[in-house]
Amino acid sequence: MPISELLTESLTLCHIDAGSKKRVLEIASEALAAEIDKLEVEDVFSALLNRERLGSTGIGDGVAIPHCRLAGCNRALALLVTLKEPIDFNAIDNRPVDLLCCLLVPEDAATEHLQTLAGLAELFSQSEIRETLRSAADAATLYSRFLNAARQGA
Repeated sequence: MPISELLTESLTLCHIDAGSKKRVLEIASEALAAEIDKLEVEDVFSALLNRERLGSTGIGDGVAIPHCRLAGCNRALALLVTLKEPIDFNAIDNRPVDLLCCLLVPEDAATEHLQTLAGLAELFSQSEIRETLRSAADAATLYSRFLNAARQGA
């Protein structure tokens, strides 16, 4: 499934104040759980946190892609977030993170999960896309810029 189909404007958060990795994962869990009936915030948070314990999803250049597969999730979702201030995410390059794309997929969607992660990593590997997203002043602009980048780059 194209990355652009996983994200909605309501799942786009611009310049939020998170302060820590744990807090941004809590915020992401709340937003993602609100999109799917019968999905509990605590379950999403626990799954994202458990995935982070396996190794940071900070891919470098100030970007992280927290992700998990989850029972009870009936469709893949993405949440795009920019932060007011970068946070420590234990990224592979040790740089703080200010741009995140959280991915939640059904438990049995392993192939889709890996393909989507690869597409996101490729998209975020482009410095001009990262800077375009970071410079968005509001969620509507951020969403629009992401869709344009995803259509052109992935």
